Amino acid sequence: MARVAYTVREAVQPVVRTQSLPDDADDPAIWRHPTRPPLSLVLGTNKARAPRGAIGVFELNGRMRQLIRNIDQPNNIDVAYGFALGRARIDIAVATERYASRLRIFRIDPARRVLVDITDFERARVFAGESGERAMPMGIALYQAGRGEVHAIVSRKAGPKWGYLHQYRLVPTRGGRVGVEQIRAFGQFSGEGEIEAVCVDNELGYVYYADEGVGIRKYYANPAMPERELALFATHFKGDQEGIALYAPPNGGGYLLCVEQIEGGSKLHIYPRLGKQTEPIAVVPIGADATDGLDACACNLGTPFEQGLVAAMNSKDRNFWLYRWHDIATAMEQR
Repeated sequence: MARVAYTVREAVQPVVRTQSLPDDADDPAIWRHPTRPPLSLVLGTNKARAPRGAIGVFELNGRMRQLIRNIDQPNNIDVAYGFALGRARIDIAVATERYASRLRIFRIDPARRVLVDITDFERARVFAGESGERAMPMGIALYQAGRGEVHAIVSRKAGPKWGYLHQYRLVPTRGGRVGVEQIRAFGQFSGEGEIEAVCVDNELGYVYYADEGVGIRKYYANPAMPERELALFATHFKGDQEGIALYAPPNGGGYLLCVEQIEGGSKLHIYPRLGKQTEPIAVVPIGADATDGLDACACNLGTPFEQGLVAAMNSKDRNFWLYRWHDIATAMEQR
């Protein structure tokens, strides 16, 4: 018997609200500390033109630890682990810089818990040969291709009905800097709205992205696999399909999460990670205003996030709300 979706009546409440960003919060990414999980970080973009555009680095108690300014409208951000930079393996965060048509690449220093810019500013440009909104990167997801190789799958403000997304290999350059090399252009687009939210399931090898006028599309993340659409789902939203995140426990299973962007109270649509993703298992109100970006972590990050963490952008207060997975799981069990 097919599982029937249901909507939880009461909104799940965050246990932490981060400090506000100066202008316009947009997208979070969770970085897991390699040895002391409670020291993990939430990274979030402040979507504004340079010099005010910035990335905020937050502790799990919501306190801002670092604010990296002078980024020309950062939209989305993602993290990857074990990138090969010379003989070292490092954790990285990569953000899109819309008006520079470029990616900004940072090393995550686990000892100081700060970001260090390692961008090769000339070789990190994206959407070469395009102009206007077709050259403006928006969404990003990092695909860990193995052996220390990381790819960036990038969407843009506007694009064609085929090849809207570009996939880039991150490549070390001189002086410990990092640039990109394009691998392919792929992905169908309805022509309605835009594509911003992108998410990769590294273990299963899929990439999901929100075609905001239609639904969520699913492709292979590995460029060696066939370039065909594997699924189109989440087509029933009244609000825009926005942030997408993966809750993937180390013992398998898990969920794909997608936000329905609603002023005054966005909703989390929860789909099975495995099997057919035609209907959500549950729809959970999260209370956050006009949520755009979303991220999730299924690891034990210490109290109060023993079962994991979901981070959602809250537009009204220009910040990010942090939810215990335990509370979301409990809401899913309600009937």
